[in-house]
Amino acid sequence: MKTHLLVLDAGTGSGRAVVFDREGRQCGVAQEEWRHLPEEGVPGSMAFDVRGGWALLTRCIKGALAQAGLTGSDIAAISATSMREAIVLYDGAGREIWACANVDSRATEEVKALRAQGADFERAFYAVSGETFALGALPRLNWVRRHAPEIFDRVRALSMVNDWIGAKLTGEITVEPTNGSTNGLLDLATRTWSEELIAKAGLDRAIFPRIVEPGALVGHVTAAAAAETGLAEGTPMIAGGGDVQLGAIGLGVVELGSAAVLGGTFWQQVVNIPQGKVDETMRLRVNSAAVAGMNQAEALSFFVGLTARWFRDAFCQAEVQRALATGRDAYALMEELAMQVPPGAHGIIPIYSDAMDFGNWYHAAPSLLNLSIDPEKSGKGAIFRAIQENAAIVAAVNLARVEAFAGVGGSGPLTLAGGAAKGVLWPQILADVTGREIRIPQVREATALGGAAAAATGVGQFADLAEAGRAFVRWDRAVAPNPANRGVYDAARDRWQVAYAAQKTLVDQGITEAMWRAPGS
Repeated sequence: MKTHLLVLDAGTGSGRAVVFDREGRQCGVAQEEWRHLPEEGVPGSMAFDVRGGWALLTRCIKGALAQAGLTGSDIAAISATSMREAIVLYDGAGREIWACANVDSRATEEVKALRAQGADFERAFYAVSGETFALGALPRLNWVRRHAPEIFDRVRALSMVNDWIGAKLTGEITVEPTNGSTNGLLDLATRTWSEELIAKAGLDRAIFPRIVEPGALVGHVTAAAAAETGLAEGTPMIAGGGDVQLGAIGLGVVELGSAAVLGGTFWQQVVNIPQGKVDETMRLRVNSAAVAGMNQAEALSFFVGLTARWFRDAFCQAEVQRALATGRDAYALMEELAMQVPPGAHGIIPIYSDAMDFGNWYHAAPSLLNLSIDPEKSGKGAIFRAIQENAAIVAAVNLARVEAFAGVGGSGPLTLAGGAAKGVLWPQILADVTGREIRIPQVREATALGGAAAAATGVGQFADLAEAGRAFVRWDRAVAPNPANRGVYDAARDRWQVAYAAQKTLVDQGITEAMWRAPGS
């Protein structure tokens, strides 16, 4: 009997294979880090190594099966998830001829050229796709057309990276709409390619393959792929999705208005919204949700986890050494210092990620404002608490913007997952800042679990992905907000918004350097 599910996850920093049983319990995992290397002489480029990446994933499949004590014949279905925005181009024989990672920013000039076609040109694309040009496929395709015409002339198909995994296993090049919608050429209302946008882009409609919904059959593992991977020939390959959208399934965020904060290196705030709504201000991106009939509004807070790690490595070596000596986590020790500081962190204003502004996306220079020379008010605990509070404030601003344009959310429980959910203080701060109950699942890295839900749905275990998500999620704890702290945090938010605008002015004047800016911004 085929008793297990396999998920392949091609993330930004690593590839992995994860084996689950049919109840959604993880049984085996193998993971290896990879790097996306720049192409020589191409500023901002980050190529995706399809040959090396596939070899790595093949090793991970074998490693995960071995750890679980299984063989390929035990796998009932396979699905895949990946970083979003990354694209793979194929020739007429289905061979990969060009690929880039999500962090590739080579197409800055192409973004500027597209925007130069008129004030409403990008807005017309956004109104249909929910995407601006900054991260989309069109500027990258235009870069290939301009700088590598010999490759562009051979392009016969395009896919996202999770779809590429399916193509390697089945020989079928397809695109599913969750990750597909991040390339900016999909119609959010129909979950199919936009004939209008493809024509505006001057691209050949024939290179855009058939759409397969998450949880639907892509094809079956070929004999060649079985020989490479140790999987059984004929195993069903089920369409998965983008990492954030499948992560939402793994967290049980499957109802209209449900929301989650995915708290890792970046913090992503996602809210399920009705189809047909986009943000008229173009500040937020909108993608297809994994659950059919819904979209997801999404905002991104930059480098939140990275900021916490920077502070740990730069200023908290004593806590790091103590953690090593006692077997504890350094962040837990840092939180203990922060818990000795009152809400509001003595007025310290961190300047790191801005609230998302998708149409004009850049950040101020990293800085800490309003520090006191009193060491009791500007010590490690105070600064770390301020960093944690600021992350929650930025998330709350983004969530409020979704509520404003989509008319959903704003009061129900908020799911928190990722590294930030492991602490005690950070979930409480997020609850206090938003005024919402925070629910923390047992599985905090939920993307692969969402992939397992897709695989299970594809072989008939569930009627749809929503049912699968509700069945697989398991809750760890809930954190109630403390209403007494809401006023303090509302005032801190107001001060931060004024201070951040002033700091961006310094970037505009060339006095300081932006922490990050989107291509073309």
